[in-house]
Amino acid sequence: MRISRFIVPTLKEDPSDAVVLSHRLMVRAGLMRKESSGMYVYLPLGLRVLQKITAIVREEMNRAGAHEFLMPELTSAELWKESGRWDTMGPEMFRIKDRNNQEYALGPTHEEAFTGAMRSIISSYRDLPLNAYQINTKFRDEIRPRFGVIRSKEFIMKDAYSFDMDDKGLDESYQKMRTAYRRIFERCGLNTIPVEADTGSMGGSDSEEFMVPSEVGEEVLLLCDSCGYRANQEKAEYRRKESAIDNAEMEEIAEVDTPGVKTIDDLAGFFKCDPEKFLKSIIYLADGKPVMAVVPGDREINEHKLKNALGANELELAPDTVVEDVTAAPVGFAGPVSDIDVPVIHDLSVKILRNCITGANKNDTHYSGVNPGRDFKIEREADITSAVENDPCPGCGSPMYVKKGIEVGHIFKLGYKYTKSMNLTVLDENGSAVNPIMGCYGIGINRTMAAVVEQNNDERGIIWPVSIAPFQVHLVGIARQDDQSAEVDRIYGYLCESGFDVLYDDRKVSPGFKFADADLVGIPVRVTVGKSFFNGGDIELKSRGAGDMETVKEDMLVNRINELLNS
Repeated sequence: MRISRFIVPTLKEDPSDAVVLSHRLMVRAGLMRKESSGMYVYLPLGLRVLQKITAIVREEMNRAGAHEFLMPELTSAELWKESGRWDTMGPEMFRIKDRNNQEYALGPTHEEAFTGAMRSIISSYRDLPLNAYQINTKFRDEIRPRFGVIRSKEFIMKDAYSFDMDDKGLDESYQKMRTAYRRIFERCGLNTIPVEADTGSMGGSDSEEFMVPSEVGEEVLLLCDSCGYRANQEKAEYRRKESAIDNAEMEEIAEVDTPGVKTIDDLAGFFKCDPEKFLKSIIYLADGKPVMAVVPGDREINEHKLKNALGANELELAPDTVVEDVTAAPVGFAGPVSDIDVPVIHDLSVKILRNCITGANKNDTHYSGVNPGRDFKIEREADITSAVENDPCPGCGSPMYVKKGIEVGHIFKLGYKYTKSMNLTVLDENGSAVNPIMGCYGIGINRTMAAVVEQNNDERGIIWPVSIAPFQVHLVGIARQDDQSAEVDRIYGYLCESGFDVLYDDRKVSPGFKFADADLVGIPVRVTVGKSFFNGGDIELKSRGAGDMETVKEDMLVNRINELLNS
């Protein structure tokens, strides 16, 4: 492809709204342009990369035995109402009505659509196992789109859904996808970290996310190299202490005046002790009903864990008016000691604490010498706090460390959530109607593209892995005369006839401009036909990823390019 006849609108300056490196480089290299907040136009160069990623995903899904579908992007509200998610998905789902006042959603995901379709496709155990997938556009009304296509309102996703007769079948389908995903990301040139994850609003049990380590990642990962434990912070566990934080005898509970002292930091200063001596009590609304969560003062509540522990669809901090109604005190003085007429859930760490300080549900008042079990009962407890760096690994007890990551893929076992709520049944070997069990497997196609750029670049621009590069060879012609231009054209034809995918910079601009664009766009091998060729027959080659400039004669050009691409 000649650049003079192609669209590669490179830029010298970073776009003003681009915060992360991948966003800056993808715009500057002419891969995409912003249409509006969270919406992007993919230009021909960027589309070629997306198509190559898509081809790899499709090949590996087909290899794993999955069947490709294409579902409507507009899904009926009736399907969402059957599953119960029409009212629980929240404002991220785009909802619209047609001229007949019928309700629809622009699909943020397609569990309902695939489950609904299977009701007319499968009817017997003989039809299973079945894994159906699509590569299609999804829509989510992100409250704050950012980082280019890493978090956007419209995105391309490969989503797959397996249907099996039992847990054993589901585990086999799940393991096939675990293998396929590792192959996909390896072929795309991505270094990923598979981690345990929360299933979120999709439901289900076992869950694994594929993370690309990145300082701009929105996900926090807890990692242990000693035993291989890997988890997203939303899911990560940590080993609790087995005994009290000190061996002191239980103190007598005492009421202490604490005028204007509300926060943990204020309390630590007032009582001259560490935050771990405090009990922090927070009032939430779980599906609209108040609940108190109690955790150690040096810990943060993990709202994903809390939501799951409560079995809630929606969870939010209670407004001040609700807090005051529940505790009969201003915000900042809540605690579990006095009788509270709402459910109370305690973190697993609370029961081992001794001689704590907590709110007295009374204005400007706290209790000291508070001891769980004696001064308040623990009737409900769960892991509801976030693991942090240096916490003991739940598997081996070694200190864990933290990395940030970009999620590019997610697989999880859905169970019977959708087949039961939407009444999808098949006949088993005995002729009885049973619900199949489901798994769900997603990959963000354009997010994968951005993650590759985040992981493969230098100060000059992108360094594409050969497998998904928009072209294999970037031919730079430096010709001063018409007969020299004809010679560069001949080399271009020779490379194309030899089977290479070539981007040929035939523009009448300076060599420096061409080389800068070649580095920015990041095609794996640059071939320069210029003064050295016209004077002595030497063609210059350079690998974008590494290595020095080298020269070869024309008769060795094809072999050497192949060697560079294969290396």
